[in-house]
Amino acid sequence: MQAKMSAPPALKNDRLIRALLRQPVDQTPIWIMRQAGRYLPEYRAVREQAGDFMTLCSTPDLACEVTLQPLRRFGLDAAILFSDILTIPDAMGLGLYFAEGEGPKFKTRLESAADIAKLRAPDPEDDLGYVMDAVRLIRQELKGEVPLIGFAGSPWTLATYMIEGGGSKTFARAKALLFEDPTAAHHLMHVLADSVAAYLNAQIEAGAQAVMVFDSWGGALSSAHYKEYSLAAMQRIVDQLIREKDGVKIPVTLFTKGGGLWLEAIAATGCDAVGLDWTIEIAEARRRIGNKVALQGNMDPAVMAASSSTVCHEAERILNSFGHGNGHVFNLGHGITPDIDPDKVDALVRQVHQHSRQFHD
Repeated sequence: MQAKMSAPPALKNDRLIRALLRQPVDQTPIWIMRQAGRYLPEYRAVREQAGDFMTLCSTPDLACEVTLQPLRRFGLDAAILFSDILTIPDAMGLGLYFAEGEGPKFKTRLESAADIAKLRAPDPEDDLGYVMDAVRLIRQELKGEVPLIGFAGSPWTLATYMIEGGGSKTFARAKALLFEDPTAAHHLMHVLADSVAAYLNAQIEAGAQAVMVFDSWGGALSSAHYKEYSLAAMQRIVDQLIREKDGVKIPVTLFTKGGGLWLEAIAATGCDAVGLDWTIEIAEARRRIGNKVALQGNMDPAVMAASSSTVCHEAERILNSFGHGNGHVFNLGHGITPDIDPDKVDALVRQVHQHSRQFHD
């Protein structure tokens, strides 16, 4: 007779999960996009040890180590899996690599409808097993201290890299596909949405306690194309996600950089939280959708280059703007940049926790 598996231990710090579900907390939780990154000297040391970025991502022991590094320095309320948004297209055979000073590139890009028709969703455990191994290892090493966030890139954002062959300022090829061949574009979005949903569900099964979809380039689209392609694909993901595991809810956050125009539509997908960049006032976002979803954000990452006192002042302004009540996860409006002094991050985390207590019963 098989022994009954015991329930996982309760989180010692569950502020993030509670805030994402708009439940009461004692202080506003905070984590930082790219909190495991080049601004930390210990990260740079492990990155040098790995030899290249993809080796760092695909070696579970190393990915675990850099995931945990910021938690040893700062009183953050969550860990986020160290990986890259482009693991799915890499597993589809496009050959991801990182050129020094140029960002991600693919050896093969999508050039035709025929190329798109050949794409197949990767198997998360077989083709991306190194990510799941990292998730399992990180959960084990966290020992229930804080929750682990899993993530993926949005279908549209992944598609831009796959079609352009790397980063782009105009997304001319990717946008042209939407205009010229909607059938192929919809097929690409569907394949990628199903791939992302399976990938995130595998992360949840491996131990991720919240998940997030990064739509980094959704804001580059027209309103019509955003809703038809990017948002519809994210809706398809949300509809397939595991929302509860072991009797515990798994919150999902959608983040579109430049998505302030579409907050109501994003909230209507059924996600638990909407990530905000710095271009919208959080009080306005709360007025528009805060009775439906939690809000994550939204300090301009550039503020981190200013003095610690300025960083703390801006954090206070944003907390004051959100005001009293539940459903706020403090974060930057995009990723922290490599040139930032870690002491400023420490000051930010402390200030968010201290100043926010007055807004919680």
